[in-house]
Amino acid sequence: MATSRNPKQAAGWKIAIAICCFAAGTSVAAEPLELPSEIEAIENARVEAVERAMPSAVCVFVPGGGGGGSGVLISPEGYALTNFHVTSPAGTFMRCGLSDGRVYDAVLVGLDPVGDLAMIKLLGRDDFPVATMADSLKARAGDWCMVIGNPFLLATNLQPTVTWGLLSGVGRYQYPSGTLLEYADCLQTDASINPGNSGGPIYNDRGELLGIVGRCSFEKRGRVNVGVGYAISINQAKNFLGYLQSGRIVDHATLGATVSTDSDGSVVVSNILESSDAYRRGLRYDSEILEIDGRVVTSANDVQNVLGTLPSGWRVEVAFREAGKTSRVPIRLMGVHRRDELLTKMQAALPPPPPVPDHPEDETPEGNGDSKEENAKESDDQPKEEDALKSEKQSPKRTKRSPHGASAIPAQAAKLIDERKGFANYHFNQVHQDRIQALLRSQFPAEIATAEQTQRWLITGTNSDGGDVVLEVGNDGLAMTTGGTRMTASNAAELFEAVDRDAIGGILAALDAWRRMIELGTTQFGEAYYQGTMPLAGQRPLRDCLVGLYGEMEVRWLLHPETGQLECIEVFADRDSDPAELWIESNGSTINRLDLKYGLESKLTVEIDDWKREELATP
Repeated sequence: MATSRNPKQAAGWKIAIAICCFAAGTSVAAEPLELPSEIEAIENARVEAVERAMPSAVCVFVPGGGGGGSGVLISPEGYALTNFHVTSPAGTFMRCGLSDGRVYDAVLVGLDPVGDLAMIKLLGRDDFPVATMADSLKARAGDWCMVIGNPFLLATNLQPTVTWGLLSGVGRYQYPSGTLLEYADCLQTDASINPGNSGGPIYNDRGELLGIVGRCSFEKRGRVNVGVGYAISINQAKNFLGYLQSGRIVDHATLGATVSTDSDGSVVVSNILESSDAYRRGLRYDSEILEIDGRVVTSANDVQNVLGTLPSGWRVEVAFREAGKTSRVPIRLMGVHRRDELLTKMQAALPPPPPVPDHPEDETPEGNGDSKEENAKESDDQPKEEDALKSEKQSPKRTKRSPHGASAIPAQAAKLIDERKGFANYHFNQVHQDRIQALLRSQFPAEIATAEQTQRWLITGTNSDGGDVVLEVGNDGLAMTTGGTRMTASNAAELFEAVDRDAIGGILAALDAWRRMIELGTTQFGEAYYQGTMPLAGQRPLRDCLVGLYGEMEVRWLLHPETGQLECIEVFADRDSDPAELWIESNGSTINRLDLKYGLESKLTVEIDDWKREELATP
């Protein structure tokens, strides 16, 4: 029976036949070998794909000879992705080389120690070559792929190595290594990967970025690839880009429930926390889970694969069947770790710092040969070659020591580093705080966008029943009149109680936090930080999220990424209960409606008639 093949398979057979004929000596003529046109086209396409991908590949070097690895550029401003275990020996500063032969200073931006991802920023340009991202969910076993990187730190001339192979598998789940690293939904390849390739790109045959190289299996007595390597999918990395750009140390998500694969092939809940949002949204023991974040799940492994690609705190749509009824609701995901627990585990996973050279201002790799051999036991990406990292000879003299003591940090990089507990680099978080604060002050209510004056907001409108609503929000007090009843709040404790009871007074908590943030800004509001990007009620595009602590409450401001418009304010009194959600509808210049929700239930809708600012006397 005849079988059909796709063009690439057919061309592969023709190449194999041509090689066999040549080896067998079937043609002994002196004329040069001419390939069939279709084979030549395929080979040219592969060369072009390599040339297209090569400029975005990054060779990462730890100053002081402490090792290194690979990375890939994802923005013209110099943001690049690599592995957590590649950056960890370097601390907050490293040096990076591109195939153009130039070496750039780079600083750490954000860390995802659970997913083994890190973001760094190369300095000195705003027109770096960037990789084109693919949709890794479309990748299939058997697809051609290539890995470009810095194995054994051999790219001393900054020309990375290219290896070619197949995707051996997709959607692989790798259980946590030790107590931290977890590879979910990853890609498996037989393209040669060796120590030093970690953190680098894996591309498809068109030169589009499929993922970030991570784990690899090695022959037991050596450090030689045996044809089984793994890469973090680029779709997972896309989910974490906003979190990584926040400069934070971030965690992954869990549903707050465990699942198992039933005998009939369905995915059912085997245990669930009653304090979880999944439970509040109706998920119960033996509920059948059908989809998570738009992806169909048919096994417990599928569920773990999807959840492992999502950040803690996201709200995603989950479809499930309970008591014969199918529901599709947004569910807030919990974190895999408590905050302090994550930091403790991360510190335990860090390798020892590289040695301090005798003359840091004149570092050369030749002086660190022994240290490299010692560190090789701690990290897959440590070099064995004595001449590795020769590009470090180009390093300028420096005046400041790095956190690990392996090298001084040039002034250009030092001004972009701010180390604080719980952050990989607080500098980048502050940049985004300033950006969000400026957006809040620039949009409606524009006439009250000032930090110099103490104000009171007077908002009038009608509720869904047509009754009058008056909202008064100022430092001199908070009040709401609706249905002829006036309610007041004089302190944060009363606002906390309103939110905790799912009362309509939660609208005052959200409005007052909004007013205070506009007036005071992030530095005076209290503890505040940029969370990153996340879905709004489970829907994309991902929104910018600013977080501030207001008394005992946590407040989140969610803004549209393209328009910068504030769309929702969430006020949490307790993580184990629904927050007050104030949804804000506007036409860009005027706010038309406020809608207060708890969970999926709307508690109060106000059609806005007027929104005034009244200046208060400065005490």
